[in-house]
Amino acid sequence: MSQKIICVNNLSKKYIISHQREGGDRYQYKALRDVIADGAKSLAKTFIKPGSKKIPNPGREEFWALQDVSFEVKQGEAIGVIGRNGAGKSTLLKILSRITEPTKGRISINGRVASLLEVGTGFHPELTGRENIYLNGSVLGMSKVEIKQKFDEIVAFAEVEKFLDTPVKRYSSGMYVRLAFSVAAHLEPEILIVDEVLAVGDSAFQKKCLGKMGDVATKEGRTVLFVSHSMQAIAQLTQRCILLSKGNVQFDGNTSKAIQLYLAGQKEEVEAQAVYQAPDSKTGNYIAWAKIHTSEGQGIHCWGKPITVEFALHIEKPHESLRFSFQIVSALQQPIGIFYFFESDAPFHREPGTHILRCEIPKLRLYMGSYTLTTWFAERRSEALLENLREICPFEVSMHEFERLDYPWQPDECTYLEDAVWKTEEKY
Repeated sequence: MSQKIICVNNLSKKYIISHQREGGDRYQYKALRDVIADGAKSLAKTFIKPGSKKIPNPGREEFWALQDVSFEVKQGEAIGVIGRNGAGKSTLLKILSRITEPTKGRISINGRVASLLEVGTGFHPELTGRENIYLNGSVLGMSKVEIKQKFDEIVAFAEVEKFLDTPVKRYSSGMYVRLAFSVAAHLEPEILIVDEVLAVGDSAFQKKCLGKMGDVATKEGRTVLFVSHSMQAIAQLTQRCILLSKGNVQFDGNTSKAIQLYLAGQKEEVEAQAVYQAPDSKTGNYIAWAKIHTSEGQGIHCWGKPITVEFALHIEKPHESLRFSFQIVSALQQPIGIFYFFESDAPFHREPGTHILRCEIPKLRLYMGSYTLTTWFAERRSEALLENLREICPFEVSMHEFERLDYPWQPDECTYLEDAVWKTEEKY
């Protein structure tokens, strides 16, 4: 049984936020004598009336970045930490890295910690890359002999051989991150903590880093805490995930479930986005509305499950050459699959009104991520484009737990989709 390497009990962190006073003196300059006078008044009140009730200061507010956070991490686990901006992820990692002290609570860490929380963490800008490798290793408690044994491997991974004797202040942000991550990953700390900094690197280096972190956790038996807004990276690297919300642990468990909860966190917003509504179907808009019925609801869809897309077509002048199609487009604006409606005896070819087209896809096998729809409604004979909508009905694709291990990192340029089943409804 793996031993517990990190224990966090009722961890809380409070910050004091200062606000400018409202009113006419909001932007008034405050001289040093005013600051001293205010301080003297406050001190006098404390000594003259020590038992008096403390009056709250309207210009100061308490903000709890973390509140009663508790969890345990075993040796060799790769843990993802996710949540919206401001949820407390970076604060948690800074406390675990001993950069800042908690307001309340207790942390027990058994082992050396290497942290990569921002570009150039632990580097001295005036020192060269070579010197910073030895400096970081010494900070982590490594001997000179141990650092020297890993030196060539660190430099090869970071791909900065040409600039090894150049001061790191002259490095680009990408070079900074490559060397910093390589040092942190290769100098054998028991615990590796990585924040969102890998987003600075290019896609090839991100893939390389994820592979290295996976080896660190699975093959070398070390512990990894990984913060990222990339759900693909979180899903590939981790099996357990901590979801933070407003400084609290909302969920701690299976990564697939945590990602679904994270994506569904903006329930009302996502649900509203998954539906397109034309401003007014009577003012020349052919597509009155569009809806996506996802497997999990609220705009969240699981890999490989059926999905249904509905369109309401407003037809004033029916014609047998009218044609409709739609396309699924990735967040990178890559076309994933296109679906044509070829039925020659469709009701909207011969009768005016609003007609419902329903496309049922039996197994939507898309990579995890964000997608939108693009539609075309055209007159085939004249080749006239009647209406073209782009980036409507955004939805998210997650995955099943049992698909996680086979989930590829890099998506293909195009994903094969099974033939869709089209259905039509009478006008209304």
